[in-house]
Order: sequence, then C-alpha cells, then structure tokens
Amino acid sequence: MGSVVFALFYLFCLLHAASALPLCTDSRAPFTSKSPLAFCSYNGTVCCDAKEDLGLGTRFRDMNVSDPACGSLLKSILCASCDPFSAELFRTVYQPRSVPVLCNSTVHVNSTQSNNVTADFCSKVWNTCQNVPIWNSPFASSLQGSVGVPTNSTSSKLTDLWQSQNDFCNVFGVSSTNGSVCFDGKPVSLNNSWTEIPPSGLCLEKIGNGSYLNMAAHPDGSDRAFFSDQPGKIWLGTVPAGGSGGTLGIDQSRPFLDITDVVHFDTQFGIMGMAFHPDFPRNGRFFVSFNCDKGDWASCVGRCACNSDAGCDPSRLSPDNGADPCQYHSVVAEYTVNSTSSTPSSVTAANPTEVRRIFTMGLPFTIHHAGQILFGPSDGYLYFMMGDGGSRGDPFNFSQNKKSLLGKIMRLDVDNMPSAKQINDLDLWGNYSIPRDNPSSDDSELQPEIWALGLRNPWRCSFDSERPSYFFCADVGQEVYEEVDLISKGGNYGWRVYEGPDLYTPLQTPGGNTTPGSISAIFPVMGYYHSDVNKKVGSASITGGYIYRSLTDPCMYGRYVYADLYAGAMWAAAESPPNSGNFSSTKIPFTCARDSPIPCTSVPGSSLPALGYIYSFGEDNRKDIYLLTSTGVYRVVRPSRCSYTCSKETVSASESPSSSPSPSSACEFNLLEKLVTFVSSFLILFGFFL
Repeated sequence: MGSVVFALFYLFCLLHAASALPLCTDSRAPFTSKSPLAFCSYNGTVCCDAKEDLGLGTRFRDMNVSDPACGSLLKSILCASCDPFSAELFRTVYQPRSVPVLCNSTVHVNSTQSNNVTADFCSKVWNTCQNVPIWNSPFASSLQGSVGVPTNSTSSKLTDLWQSQNDFCNVFGVSSTNGSVCFDGKPVSLNNSWTEIPPSGLCLEKIGNGSYLNMAAHPDGSDRAFFSDQPGKIWLGTVPAGGSGGTLGIDQSRPFLDITDVVHFDTQFGIMGMAFHPDFPRNGRFFVSFNCDKGDWASCVGRCACNSDAGCDPSRLSPDNGADPCQYHSVVAEYTVNSTSSTPSSVTAANPTEVRRIFTMGLPFTIHHAGQILFGPSDGYLYFMMGDGGSRGDPFNFSQNKKSLLGKIMRLDVDNMPSAKQINDLDLWGNYSIPRDNPSSDDSELQPEIWALGLRNPWRCSFDSERPSYFFCADVGQEVYEEVDLISKGGNYGWRVYEGPDLYTPLQTPGGNTTPGSISAIFPVMGYYHSDVNKKVGSASITGGYIYRSLTDPCMYGRYVYADLYAGAMWAAAESPPNSGNFSSTKIPFTCARDSPIPCTSVPGSSLPALGYIYSFGEDNRKDIYLLTSTGVYRVVRPSRCSYTCSKETVSASESPSSSPSPSSACEFNLLEKLVTFVSSFLILFGFFL
C-alpha cells in the first residue's frame, strides 16, 4: 500500500507542476485581442478572441440563470477560459474539464492580496448556486464520477447533481497552497513580492576530454548516455557518479553508430541532433539529424527549401560559398540497434543502415540550419528545429513565410507512417504524419508540419523535465541580441521583423517584407546584447541549456542555465514571481573544482577554466547538467567543492548514485495535505470507495 501511495503522490507532484506559465488551453500563448471583449471583462493579453467571447456570452444566456448572484459567479467561471493562465486553470488529469479548478482553501497565496485573505471560492459557488436551476449546467460533467446524482433534466440545481458540498469541491476545487494556480472569481494574479537571490557561483568538474555536439541520457534510466560528434559518430558512454573521481567511460574505438560516410562535415554541417524514442528500451528506435552533400551521396536527394510553393525561385539564390543552390540537405533518418533480442537496452551498437528516411530538405545557403531533434515528454511527437536557411538578414524572409519550413520548429508524428497518397496529398517532405492538433488545424495558411515560426537559428532547445509546458529555445541573433524564447503552439517569435526586442531592418529584401502590425510577435523571456559580453561585433552566439532539476546544487534548482558559445559566459535565469513565465537573468561566475577528475586548464592570467567554445548542454538521468565544449565535457557539481556558498547544500544533496530528490524537497507543498487531497480526488474520479 505504501508504494501505491508514494506512486500516487509522485504522480500528483508531476501533474501539479506540469503547467503554470501563462498559456491557453490549446497550448497557445496568450495574445492581445484585435477587438475588445464584449462579454468577458479581461484586459491585456487573453486566450479568447471576439468570436469566442461572443460564444461564451451566448452560452451564458442559454443557461437562463434567474439568481443575479449565482449568475455573476457563473459568468466569471465561463470567462476563465479567456484567462492567460487558462491552461493551468483547466488543467486535466484524465479528461477535459468543464470548469476551471476552483480555489477551495482559506489561503490563496497566488493572489496579490495578503495571504490571510479568504479564498474559498468553491464553497462560495456551492452556497450561492446550490438551489438555483441552471440549464445545461457545466457542473453536470463526467468529472463527478460516482458521487453525483444521475439526472436526465437539462435544468439542474447543484443539489440535483451532487450529494454534498464536500463531494462537489473534491472534484471541482483544489487547495490553493504555495505554487498552485486556481480560480477565485477574478483573473489570476501572482504574488509579485517574490525575491530571488542568485547563486554565488557554478562549480564544474571535468570528466572527459572529447569534443561532442550532442548528449542524450539513455532512455532506460541508467547512468549511461549517448554522445555524438559533428563528423558523424555516436558513442554510448557511462557517466561516473558525482564526487567519485571517475571519468566519462567512452571507448572511442567502438562507436555506437558510425555514419561518417554519408554525413557532410564542415563548420556548419554534420550530425546536428539525435533523439531516442521514448520506448527505445523495447523498440530500439532512434533518430539522427544530419547534413549531406548531393554531390557525394546518391541518397542525398530532396526538394529545395526555396521552391514555388514558398514563392521562391532557386535561380535567384547566390549560395555563400559558390555551391549550387540546395547542394546541401538537412536529413532526419531513423535507425535501430543491432539486435534480435527483446532487450535493446543491452545493445551497444546500432545498424548504420537507415531504417527509414523521415525528412529531407535542400538548404538555400550554407548556414543557419539548426537541426536539433527532441521528443516531446508529454505528447511523444518529434520536434525538429530549423533555422532560416542562411545569408545575412534572411533576405528571402523564409522565417515569416508560412509556406516555408525554414525558420520554424516542426512537430512530427513518427509512430504513424503515412501512405504514399497521404504524403502526396499533404505535400509532406518525408515519412511522418501530422499530429491532429498542430497549428495548421486552426490556421490553414501554415504548412502542416509547423509548430512555431519566426526563428533565426534555434541553437539548443529543451523541455523542463518537471513542467513539460515550459519549452525553451535559444535563438542565435544577427548583429545585436541573443535570445531565449518560451515556445508555444503557433507562436511567432518575430525574426526578421524583430531581432530580440528590437526592430530589425534587413539589408536586402528580395523575398519581401513583413510589417510589425501584421504579426503578433512573442518576445524573448531572457537574453543579452552582444555589447554585454564582447565588444567585438559578431562574436556572440547563444547556446541554450536546461532548467536545472538536480539537487546536486540546490541553489541552482529551478533556474534556466544558458551560455554564449564564444564569450565563455554563463547565465542563470530565475522565474520571478514563480509560475509567471517572467524570468530575470544573472550572469553567473563559475570555476573548476580543485579535485576535478581531469584537471581544468585555466585561461591565461585568470583562474577561470579554459572551456573553449561552449557547443551544447546535456542532462543525464539524475538531472545533472553537463557542458559540451571544444576542450572537453564538464559537469555541474556541489558548490562547496569550489568554495561557493549555498545555504541549501546539505549532506542529502551529496553526489552519489543513491542520491535523488525526495518528494518533499522537490515539491513545494505540504505532503500530508496534498496527498490526502489527491488520493481523495483520484478515488472519486474512478468511482472507488475506501
């Protein structure tokens, strides 16, 4: 029974933290409505347009509520779908909610009001509306489970549907303790008095000398991880326990995959990404994103990204190095392990022959093609990051062109392969299906693969392992600004109308212009100007990282870590106030532990470790963070090993294989109260009784 309770608690911890930033129920970012909302009194950014607002007004009138006080509450509940936090208010466990999560507590700490303010909104709804007839009541939902009273009437009172206030609020309410977002009758507003104290520094240890571009934790949860270099090899290595003095266990002579014969390697080309199927321990499937040269490999064949559908004529291209237009291609291919057994996790080598070509696209220029691939932790779809295709200032305006896949993040279903007819009908670029809820379902102008647009060269994206709705992408700037974006469904991140928060004026515009007023640009949540890191023009290039979720350095917990490729500078960004989607960045000092397994070479005239170029970050199954640099592999370790002060560092945060975040420390709420609430709701939802 104890293991069941722990599992339920842990599940609730993950569900509770799954979404918090301003986000609409359809996964889109809130927007500014072009027309004022006539029915719902929401200002600023909202999740409803005028048409949806009109529909809510019609629905309310059809309820035919005779009691004004109850009607006022019902109106506010309907209009909560317009709240910028509606994704959190309508957060789901097993099925869509008909009403937002109602506050059911005497303390509402998310409010800007005092913590002593009563916010038992669920009880207020019950007491006010319990005997009021409501036509097509939103509370007559399947969420009621077995405690509701069956009724066939289209006009119902709460007392017709629910046996008691307790039953009603167990399903529709939630205790509004620290960290939660719930509806109290007013637009969600967070406590802005939060103060973040930045960490004193980041302590590193060097565990490997190899230079790698990508790292992926083994999906089996072990202490192993995959590392890939740019020329065309992937290795499976063992990561040593923190503080053990061990080094990265990689046999360079035995790569897991070697496709150097098909990969075109150059400064801007090579293996750009790898992603292992979530079910890899059982199916052995994995995917590699790389570049090829059609002059060197017969299978390097694909349509040019500059084509008539995108309104582009390849004959007008002048590639950067004199190459033929679309001589080089971006490829995503599927591979599998060399095994006939039922345990792919035990296999240490893969078959170098493609199982399936997922995607092939010719590149108009020789830069800005990104190429990272990731599986979404919540939906299992493959996300493919693509740059604007290159040349200074995106002259053909590919990033804003909805019919071009350049400057986009794509979202592909690689588990349901289409027929040849479907590929032709949808004009797909390879063997994949389109998820039904991709943005093209709402915007027919978009190519169906597109999840987000308006990016220049997204260089390293990641999902927050505790809150999968937080999807960060660092986007390399042109001349002035490096940015980090919070990616949402259908979001337009501005390039080349904007470079970061600033308007951008391109030198050439053969592909036409996009005006600022014609798009709803989403601006960066963090970033830096080139002048902040290096006075030399063009010497800044951002490298995206991760939200730190290890307890190895508890003072870094919950902060987004990112760096500059050239400047050797790093930042830690805290969300302030919590759950707001607003981040404040601090440039963070760093050094190398004196007892590093591999001594760190220092920058001449400085005590800083000579990291060289910071290519990428990595994360292992213990959630420890790694830096993949031109001089080796570094890991973030306990701050005290570098004499940095962290008041939260304790013995329990020591770096050992047995050390893992405890539920009570990882989730910031009262264990007993939350456990009882969740288990009660869980049992009610499934009709079980104690």
